[in-house]
Amino acid sequence: MPSVAIRRYILEELLRELRREEVAFLIGPRQAGKTTIMRIIQEELAAAGEKTLFLSLDYDYDRVYFESQQSLLRKVELELGAGPGFVFIDEIQRREDADIFLKGLQDMRLPYKFIVSGSGSVDLKAKVKESMLGRKRLYEVYPLSLREFVDFKTGYRYSDRLADFLSFEQARAAELLLEYLSYGGYPRVVLEVEAREKLRVMDEIYQGYITRDIAYLLKIEKVEAYGQLIRTLAGQAGQIVNYSELASTLGISLPTVKNYCWYAEETYILRRVSPFFRNVRSEISKAPYVYFSDLGFRNFVLGIFGHQQRLDDLGFSFQNLVYLVLREKLRLSGAQIHFWRTTAKTEVDFVVQAGRNLIAIEVKFQDLTRPAPPRPLDGFVAKYAPVRCLVINKSLRATATLRDTEVRFMTIWDLMLEELI
Repeated sequence: MPSVAIRRYILEELLRELRREEVAFLIGPRQAGKTTIMRIIQEELAAAGEKTLFLSLDYDYDRVYFESQQSLLRKVELELGAGPGFVFIDEIQRREDADIFLKGLQDMRLPYKFIVSGSGSVDLKAKVKESMLGRKRLYEVYPLSLREFVDFKTGYRYSDRLADFLSFEQARAAELLLEYLSYGGYPRVVLEVEAREKLRVMDEIYQGYITRDIAYLLKIEKVEAYGQLIRTLAGQAGQIVNYSELASTLGISLPTVKNYCWYAEETYILRRVSPFFRNVRSEISKAPYVYFSDLGFRNFVLGIFGHQQRLDDLGFSFQNLVYLVLREKLRLSGAQIHFWRTTAKTEVDFVVQAGRNLIAIEVKFQDLTRPAPPRPLDGFVAKYAPVRCLVINKSLRATATLRDTEVRFMTIWDLMLEELI
């Protein structure tokens, strides 16, 4: 295990934009590393001679300062003087009407920069987006990406030449890939060395999510049914979600199933991927796929966390990983990720839509030996003429042509490191 701290790429973005006047709002799943990122920023500012104050609504002795805006300002002025300075507020969702509270502070044009975090509050997320338009900048913090994970596990020795390391140290690269597919990227899980400690931490993360975030959202009602839904969806990652079938299986109403799926997405546990279509008669147009934001979380709810998985389940995990890599790469591009499926059940795993340009992507957790384009790509290419097709596989790097369209066979590492659009 490297004896260095985990470096988060979003930290560079935050530091670069720290002088902007908007509230910097870090939001994402519980235990993804928001508090740690804020502490690092505070330390760097303090080392540079800046005045800082860190308050958390997780601490009873800090909550008294949030009884009113005036109470908070008195505390800030006591610690930082007339300004300028940086005020860090952790777990702001514990303050009732946090959106109004922050909006009022920002409208006072104070000489302080506010850096705020919040987790597990669907209401807060929606209200902040609406009421603080133009007054905040959102930064979504997820568990470690595959690249962050590999960089950390190799002690950051190859950060500027990661492609060389992954190409030369193929056995080590395969080990790292399997570890990430098994345990995911929650920072506390990654930092633990022993499998049983990783399991204990993941259990804490899951129980905290269910007993705090979801129990609050559902007002303690039907938490068990929600957990059953998450387990069912975990087993269907990368497959069509049939809401009516879920409702029948779980014994809950169709509106409740859709509502629970919305909660799961808004609390950053999973993401729904909508279909790409232009012909509603021959192509699926409504039913989504689901992918989990962390593979360790998915494996935990399936009861396979840290266990040797079957080849078919590893295939679903690998497809989920491809989605996570795509989401990370396309985060600021405006491009959209879809899938394509016809009523005849021909499907392409991912369709990236960047303006008018399309990229079709098939995922094969196999050691391919020759560049033969998968059959589903032929139908999509014939109909939509994408700018290129990709086949993400375990080892083959090659190029083929399909109806005058380039088909690139590449590894997950190639996808992670190379430009996509």
